[in-house]
This record gives sequence, C-alpha cells and structure tokens, in this order.
Amino acid sequence: MAARPDSEVALAARVLSPVTAIGEATLEIAASIGRVALFAAKATRAALTPRWYFGQIGRQLSAIGFLSLPVVGMTAAFTGAALALNIWTGGSRFNAEEAMPQIVAIGITRELGPVMAALMLAGRVSAAIASEIGAMKATEQIDAMVTLSTDPFRYLIAPRMLAAVIMLPLLTLLADIIGIAGGWLVGVRVLDMSPAIYIQNTWDFLQDWDVESGLIKAAVFGFIVALMGCYNGYVAKGGARGVGRATTQAVVSSAILILAADYLLTSLFTRI
Repeated sequence: MAARPDSEVALAARVLSPVTAIGEATLEIAASIGRVALFAAKATRAALTPRWYFGQIGRQLSAIGFLSLPVVGMTAAFTGAALALNIWTGGSRFNAEEAMPQIVAIGITRELGPVMAALMLAGRVSAAIASEIGAMKATEQIDAMVTLSTDPFRYLIAPRMLAAVIMLPLLTLLADIIGIAGGWLVGVRVLDMSPAIYIQNTWDFLQDWDVESGLIKAAVFGFIVALMGCYNGYVAKGGARGVGRATTQAVVSSAILILAADYLLTSLFTRI
C-alpha cells in the first residue's frame, strides 16, 4: 500500500486537533475528579475513625470558627440590610411592602446565610489551609511526618475537615440571626416599620425547616471548603509559586463547588 502524502497527514492532523484537544481536556477533568474523590474518601475515613488528635481539632475549631466570627458577622449584617432595602423597593411596585420581613427571613436562613458564610470561609479558611499545607509539602515536613509514622491525613487533614463541618453550621446560625437583625434595623430605623410587627411577622412566617435546611447546606459547604483547601495544598508542587497557585485554586474551586452544591441541595429540598 502506498504511503499517504505528507500534505494529507498534515491536513488530517489539523482537522482532528480540536477533537484531540477536547478529548484530552475531558480525560484530564475526569482524572482530576477521580483524584479529588479518592482524596475525599481517604480524608473522610481518617476523620471518622480513630486515632483523633484532639489538640489539633481544638486549634482548628478556634482558627476556623472563632476567628471567622467578625467577617461572617459583618457580611451577614450588611447582606440582611441590603436585602431588606431591595425587597422593600421591589415590593412597593406591587403594594407588597409588608411582606419584606418574611422574605428577608426566608432568604437569609435558606440561602444567603449559609452561602455567604461559606464564601467568606472559602476566601479566608480555604486559602489559609492550602497555603499552610502547601508550605509544609514544599519544605518536606509532610514527608518527615510519614517517616516518623504519623499519618498526615489524621494529623493535618482530618482535624480541618471536622472543624469546618462543625463550625460552619454554627457560623451560619449566627449569620442568620445577625442578617435578620440587619433587616430589622433597616425596617425599623430607615423604613419606619413597627418593631413589634416586624418581629411578629418574622416569627409567624419562619418554619423550623427553613433554618434546618440552611444548616444542612452549611455542613456540606464546610466539607467542601476544607476539602478544597487540603487537597490543593497537599498536591502543590513547584515551591513558593506552586503554593501560590494552590491557594488560588483552593479559593476558586471552593466557591464554584459551593454554588453548584447550593443549587443541587436547593433542588432536593424543594421536593421534600
């Protein structure tokens, strides 16, 4: 059989190059998802089975939870205040201003409370975890742990995962209270609503499931924040530049997965 001319080979390569690029990208995405899934499974197993390092867990509870209170609280207050103003403005077009307290309450507890708290932790906590673990990886401290028979998943990853899953629902509950209080403050001080009527409308309208669904979301978001920070830090390569890339990837991937998980959970909860 005669060999194909070089021109035909080059033409075929040009025609197939987009298909090849798409195939390579798809395989890389699938491989990345597999690596993250295996890392998550190993981290979850380490978090749920002994041995636990309670000193490390306590330090992470403080670092992730207590030190995040100011940023979460301020975010919730301004979010609740801005939400109240926007709902009042929109409702006034349909003579529905009086529904503002109820809408603020359900919007904060079901959506904005857990999502905003999680995004704040993605920027603060996920980046810090990735940079810390990435620096330890670059300086071979994790290899030294393995040499000393210390499982890095139990000593480094599991405490951060547990702390994030425990503390983010608590931070979300606080964000719910502060966000509703921010809406109340705007409603009473700026829009001249009755304080007692505002509180009564909120209390009568809000249901237990509204708060509970937000707390379930927050636990899932906490898992995502810790997972992305730990994973990107653990696989960081290339010294200081690699640690910087890992920090950026941790924040971006956490934010995207939080919003995607929020949609999926909301779709599920609306059917319950």
